[in-house]
Amino acid sequence: MSFVLQHLVQALGMSFSMFWEVLWPLAFGFLLSAIVQSLVSRNAVAGALGKDGLRATMIASALGAASSSCSYAAVAIARTLFRKGATLANAIVFEFASTNLVFELGLVLLVLLGWQFVAAEFAGGLLMVAILAVVFKYTLRANLLDKAREQAEKGLSGRMEGHAAMDMAVTEGSFLSRLFSGRGFTAISHNFFSDLYSLWQDLALGFLISGALAAWVPDSWWRALFLTNQPTLNEFWGPLIGPVISLLSFVCSVGNVPLAVVLWNGGISFGGVIAFIFADLIIIPIVNIHRKYYGWRTSLYLLGVSYVAMALAGLLIGFAFQGLGMTPAHHHISVFETRPSWNYTTWLDFGFLILMTILLWRFISTGGVGMIRMMNKPMAASHGGP
Repeated sequence: MSFVLQHLVQALGMSFSMFWEVLWPLAFGFLLSAIVQSLVSRNAVAGALGKDGLRATMIASALGAASSSCSYAAVAIARTLFRKGATLANAIVFEFASTNLVFELGLVLLVLLGWQFVAAEFAGGLLMVAILAVVFKYTLRANLLDKAREQAEKGLSGRMEGHAAMDMAVTEGSFLSRLFSGRGFTAISHNFFSDLYSLWQDLALGFLISGALAAWVPDSWWRALFLTNQPTLNEFWGPLIGPVISLLSFVCSVGNVPLAVVLWNGGISFGGVIAFIFADLIIIPIVNIHRKYYGWRTSLYLLGVSYVAMALAGLLIGFAFQGLGMTPAHHHISVFETRPSWNYTTWLDFGFLILMTILLWRFISTGGVGMIRMMNKPMAASHGGP
């Protein structure tokens, strides 16, 4: 086997090892998210986001957490909410909540990095939302809002707008009757596979890039980049460089987590990992979509404000967890070298593969394939009602 082929096989093997390790938590997270989306209608609460304030911010955060974890869909839904009367601040809060407070992210973080990262991600996510709300209140000017709304009304195409326009929630009857009804089963299967379809490219890219970086980039290079020989600087530098790496990676949402494992193995600080995961909404493709949706000035404003919020949240959470003694010691996470074996992970993976097969049957038999074809089509340019 040639040298190049040997290293390629090594990288692919590492990618598959990580995928197999997180298959069941990913599927479980998608299932929980699909259930919530099937029982909670986002259109019913859009009107509550028309004023800034604590209540509206909390609703935007809750709605984001109940939504799809796809970053592109989150950005498209946020524009829909903005055009229906939500403030821009609440729309952006929704975006960040939908990618940082969702089930899938927490479960994958738990399996790959541990409970400390889950706790820091959710605590930091709430902190980042609070920082964003405060910064928006004191820096978002009326003229910028007017230009953003004018641009949003043009209805320019971004990505996953068809997904954003779909609201398949079942709202009639009690919680249990909706959950176990035929319509509920159909809605869950459709939400499950629409989320999976919208995220598979980012997930695949995240696993492949992570496997390649783990196999090909020496630890010494990472340690030099993250200033690991200077612990104090490392704590400050991590939250600053983490979002920059995310911006350049082109990988968003849950696909960021495998890359976070590589960075943690390389020596980035605890707060740096958290800031890196937060930064899935400032990758270059999404910055460009923000430009189409709201114009260049607003796009650059959102980039700057978002960077400050995620870096500051990562830094503060890092110091807080360090002060509480909750920061895990740096150690090598061997998930890349783990080979599939007959343990609980394998049994759970097969169990969820069977469940996914059942959901797939329901999805196909109820017109799901046609729905997938509609997902990338742009939404109508009309304003629409709340």
